[in-house]
Amino acid sequence: MSFGPSDPLYATPPPQPPDGARSTRNRAIAIGLGAAVVAGLAVFGTYMVLETSEAKENWSSGSAGQDDKPSGGDSGDTDGAIAGLKSWDGADLGRNHSAGDVDYPMTPPVGGDHNPSWLNCDGDVYEKAVPNVNAVHSLEHGAVWVTYSAKAADADVAKLAERVRSTPFTLMSPYAEQEGAIVLSAWGKQVTVDSADDRRVDQFLAQYVQGPQTPEPGAPCTGGLETVPQ
Repeated sequence: MSFGPSDPLYATPPPQPPDGARSTRNRAIAIGLGAAVVAGLAVFGTYMVLETSEAKENWSSGSAGQDDKPSGGDSGDTDGAIAGLKSWDGADLGRNHSAGDVDYPMTPPVGGDHNPSWLNCDGDVYEKAVPNVNAVHSLEHGAVWVTYSAKAADADVAKLAERVRSTPFTLMSPYAEQEGAIVLSAWGKQVTVDSADDRRVDQFLAQYVQGPQTPEPGAPCTGGLETVPQ
């Protein structure tokens, strides 16, 4: 067998680019790849910035919603200890029904045996004094009883009456025998103030209208006596 220039084994190899051209081509490829990587990183960075910004905005919106307070005032005005609050152990206060009068150890009373009928206490304002035994039954249902003496200013009485009328599970009546101008009573709880603008009025209502001291949670403040028994 003979081999000649026409044999494939003797074919001339394809020409190779000069070293300089090859180097230039490699640099171009490297630059192109680098540019593509940089562009990709830039797009990714922009995406992350937008995501972070949106997350912060959503967090801020959620925080603002959580800061909304229910009606009745800012929690900073109604939470916390009530200065001058008097407390009795609710478990030591009698809860029996009695058809007659009951001798209460505090004035106005904050609990104890009481009449089977409660006074309506759905924001009811009584112009005349009410029987202790009926009002105490209202306290057992979670009501706050607002009472006032002749020491209270007419403007304060009017303001308290407006407040009571707009607050379920409250009642209000004059009480000549009490020492202070204005007294707020719940089951086992009581505070005396001199003005309707005293912040303790809001505190007491916020904490004790159907508060944890209530012996009969869920009991109604309607369906009782609508007028003062004679």
